[in-house]
Amino acid sequence: MTTTGPATPLAPGPASAETVALADGVHAWLQPDGGWCVSNAGILLAPDRVALVDTAATEARSRALGAAVAGLSPHPVRLLVNTHFHGDHSFGNGILGEDAVIVAHERTRTEMAEAGLGLTGLWPGVDWGHVDPVLPQLTYRRRLTLHHGDLRVELIHPGPAHTTNDTLVWLPEQRVLFAGDVLLPGATPFVLMGSVTGSLHTLRLLRRLGPRVVVGGHGPLAGPEVIEETERYLLRLRRIATEGHAAGLTPLEAARRHGPGPFAHWSEPERLAANLHRAYAELGPAPLGTPLDVLACFGDLIAYNDGELPVSHA
Repeated sequence: MTTTGPATPLAPGPASAETVALADGVHAWLQPDGGWCVSNAGILLAPDRVALVDTAATEARSRALGAAVAGLSPHPVRLLVNTHFHGDHSFGNGILGEDAVIVAHERTRTEMAEAGLGLTGLWPGVDWGHVDPVLPQLTYRRRLTLHHGDLRVELIHPGPAHTTNDTLVWLPEQRVLFAGDVLLPGATPFVLMGSVTGSLHTLRLLRRLGPRVVVGGHGPLAGPEVIEETERYLLRLRRIATEGHAAGLTPLEAARRHGPGPFAHWSEPERLAANLHRAYAELGPAPLGTPLDVLACFGDLIAYNDGELPVSHA
């Protein structure tokens, strides 16, 4: 007779994504578990066309997003906004944006071209499928207003935050914010390729906008409280960096000394080690967003995570 233990729960897959109506013609597409490379998107409906805010990391997840769009509208995707260059928000461009104008900040196009499919090398065990990081055809520098049916969609580049090329997608009449990875409800912020100081500046901007609903780049829906929570994390991060640098600690040593503290309940706490590299860099005179050695910093993130590569359920 053979006995077996309890079944191991399967990681959430594309079929577990949820489409949530936020306002007339405005939907969020939310993917659990919201961890590494499992991102959210936005679906904006007009009478004769559809706009998307971001795509997804893998072919399967992007096709699931396409199926969700088809369930809401018979019309094609004609407009696609990428909130930043990372592949988990843009690898599906070639699948979902075939008939669309792809819009992003001007540096998103540059960074996307330079990064290519590099993200796939970090998690070789993920079934990425056939993905193609098609570059934006329309770029902007500071602000751009799009008129999509009755929806007024404001694209705002706040300066360096999560990356150097973030786009906030703001619907002022509905007070709905698609924040990209500038806000990550329930997850640890990640500013390695952006800026701590710039993120704090961006949070002040978001507070002035006064969103009713926040769709983060990952994680569940949130309200404006996520702005305050993120600010508390970043202020603590900056204090740890200042004290650690003065004590002669490396970013990894400082991360190990302090740990996640009051944010231990958030997912991806290992990001602290990489975030501290950015916070240390901002103690000097270099411009905000100055490139760091991402692979070396990610190596410290892995070391802090007990030598293990963080799990991605993409």
